[in-house]
Amino acid sequence: MIDHLPRYEKMWLLIGIGSIFAFLVILGLLGAALGFHPPGHMRKLDPEDVKTAAPFNQPALTAIGPNEYKATMVAEMFAFAPEEIVVPKGAKVHFEITSPDVVHGLLIPDTNVNMMVVPGHVTEFDYTFNKSGEYVMLCHEYCGVGHHMMMGKLIVR
Repeated sequence: MIDHLPRYEKMWLLIGIGSIFAFLVILGLLGAALGFHPPGHMRKLDPEDVKTAAPFNQPALTAIGPNEYKATMVAEMFAFAPEEIVVPKGAKVHFEITSPDVVHGLLIPDTNVNMMVVPGHVTEFDYTFNKSGEYVMLCHEYCGVGHHMMMGKLIVR
């Protein structure tokens, strides 16, 4: 099959294939040795139960410790609930969010908060807000004709 190729092309082709093979073997061995596994702790929730299942039946910001908060949120057609969150400067916020309808996103510009919200799954992320100001919470996954209006506000005082 490669008999018609010049000698140097055969050599570089074999070096390239060997390098890819070595990379995959090393990656697989390191993954097994270091115990890397896909996340298996994902919480699931029937999308039809979002409105009735705790804690998503009452989305809110809850204090869970000194300067530590849990933001239980629901993203649904063109709105976040709660629409506005207020936390003190330096607060660590544990976001947990789900959706009863379609895929949404939660993006807070100028932070690392960037989550995909999939119906049937509870997405979780922690972030500490060290800068005061008003942050916009945006849906960054197209969710329908009113997508451009889907936003909320997070205020850090």
